[in-house]
Amino acid sequence: MRDHTPSRAPDFTNAALIMGGVNLVWIFGVVWALYGLLPVLLIGWGLNRWIDRLATRRG
Repeated sequence: MRDHTPSRAPDFTNAALIMGGVNLVWIFGVVWALYGLLPVLLIGWGLNRWIDRLATRRG
């Protein structure tokens, strides 16, 4: 058992990004159905600004 070296961990980046997109779409669909298009546009705009801010901090 001491000879066993652990193998590399699987890379789940693509799966996480795809599931994040799927979750974003259904959440936007529910918000759109309940409140209309304007809140969806505002949430999308806010998320875009937040992501841009994170990207500029990291360099």
